[in-house]
Amino acid sequence: MSDEPSLLGKKVFFLYPPSVVRDDLITQLLENEFEIYMLKDHEAARRLLRKFPDSIIFVNIDEGMLEAAWEAWMRAILAAPETAGVGIGIVTYNNDEALQRKYLMDVGIRCGFVRLKLGIEQSAKILLDTLTANEAKGRRKYVRANCANDSLSTVNMNYAGAQVLGTVKDISVVGFSCAFTPDPRIARNSLLEDVQLKLRGVLVKVEGIVFGTRGSDSTEYVVLFTNKVDGAARSKIRRYIQLALQSEIELVGRS
Repeated sequence: MSDEPSLLGKKVFFLYPPSVVRDDLITQLLENEFEIYMLKDHEAARRLLRKFPDSIIFVNIDEGMLEAAWEAWMRAILAAPETAGVGIGIVTYNNDEALQRKYLMDVGIRCGFVRLKLGIEQSAKILLDTLTANEAKGRRKYVRANCANDSLSTVNMNYAGAQVLGTVKDISVVGFSCAFTPDPRIARNSLLEDVQLKLRGVLVKVEGIVFGTRGSDSTEYVVLFTNKVDGAARSKIRRYIQLALQSEIELVGRS
């Protein structure tokens, strides 16, 4: 088995995330291109960990179950062969050092015990350091959302004097792929100005350069954003990516 980071990185779950995680810490993790999901059901979480056994999960032991039940839950995850490789961490407002020692030394969790009372800045640093140490990003630089089944994500623009409309196939903060019907036959390295992406009702105006094409039956264009795509637009795209990934994982968790 290779010790190199995986190509796609690891899924990072937060189970019963407290409000400070949902409202503040998640944003910082997303901006650092980690693949983040939020879960509110420990049984669904168990199913997902079986399907993604190299993932990382941070458990809020202040909610969902009593602390003793959480200890049993984590021990069961680490003892089961199919989930023994899962990285478990804890987020909590409990500052009990004996509790911290128990989980780190006795239970054997390996992704930290984050005491949220330390404050947002320190908690974010601990989480970022933990995810980096566990190579959660893998070898990929950017999180990409698959939009193939999302009929609400479209692209339209003017090209060669005509209005062209297409569907977004996937997207990251550095670019997207799309397909048009009919195919306008756009040349490689073409500059596409005033492109309008509609991502589940949110309008994002971008500019991009056609990097290339892929696909056999229908041409799929790969477009890279230019430097004119500002931070506000990228924030909208990042929020969409999070929503798309979250919707996808919720479907997987129910299956």
